[in-house]
Amino acid sequence: MASTEQQGKKLKVTQVRSAIGRKQNQRETLKSLGLRKIRQTAEWDDNPQVRGMINTVRHLVTVEEVSS
Repeated sequence: MASTEQQGKKLKVTQVRSAIGRKQNQRETLKSLGLRKIRQTAEWDDNPQVRGMINTVRHLVTVEEVSS
């Protein structure tokens, strides 16, 4: 297993800022994460792919680690 990936770990991603006026790739990343509105939350498995998407929009979201 990768060092960032642990058994049963999930990430709770919440959109806290608007996507209006942002670059196209950032808007598409939010959409891929399942976020459309401010204060909307989605849970994802903790893996490098999701961490990369979160890194792209790190200024628009907050992230919490949740054990499942």
